[in-house]
Amino acid sequence: MKQHSCKQLLSLAFIAFLAVTLHQSFAATDVPPTAAAPQTTALPPAPPARPERGNYTVTNGNGTVCLMARMGLQLNIRFSSASLNNTVQDVVNLQPNVTKSSGSCDSDSATLMLMADEEKTNLTFLFSLNATSSKYHLSGVILSAVWLDMSEPFSASNSSLDYLRGTLGHSYVCHEEQTLAVAVNFSLNTFQLQVQPFGLTRDQFGAAEECQLDEDDMLIPIIVGAALASLVLIVLVAYLIGRKRSHAGYQTI
Repeated sequence: MKQHSCKQLLSLAFIAFLAVTLHQSFAATDVPPTAAAPQTTALPPAPPARPERGNYTVTNGNGTVCLMARMGLQLNIRFSSASLNNTVQDVVNLQPNVTKSSGSCDSDSATLMLMADEEKTNLTFLFSLNATSSKYHLSGVILSAVWLDMSEPFSASNSSLDYLRGTLGHSYVCHEEQTLAVAVNFSLNTFQLQVQPFGLTRDQFGAAEECQLDEDDMLIPIIVGAALASLVLIVLVAYLIGRKRSHAGYQTI
């Protein structure tokens, strides 16, 4: 009897030992592996806010204003960075409060020069007038800049452009943002632009000629409104036809 009890105790001890061993084994396998440290990547710099709109004028020899421009300007430049030893893309707003305007006006050409002393940035607009058609356009843009991180002075120009087309005596207006591609490494973004390089009267803008972007922006609400009006008309006609048929079904025989 004692021998039988001893065997039972040994069996129970073995079972308990086996249970503890299995529990520790399963617990070890359930431990999740150590999570790898997340890798962080530097986010690209956020683009600058919408540029402030500046007022720029050019006067001729007798002090009369011969060119007027109101616009926000944004320079999109690709240049060689001295600190990074690589080519970088940068977008910079032209600040009107530190920008001076000058230029010249002739019978068929006009020049607007903007100089930002703080950043040593010089931006020049060249306008041309076709006397036969009485049409003008932006024919050239020149930019030179010396910024702190530039490994060498930056320059870009193009004298074969055809932007901002207007009629003599009228101003060219484009409230929407538009991008003027100048060179491979330089483009110009304009905001709320109104410019008139020829035919100013009493230092005032002539009648505005809207750009295509503004016309398209105005056309969308008109199309949507016309579509909604057509839908309402269709529903109304269908309702009247259905009502007429229902009354016809109750006529006295």
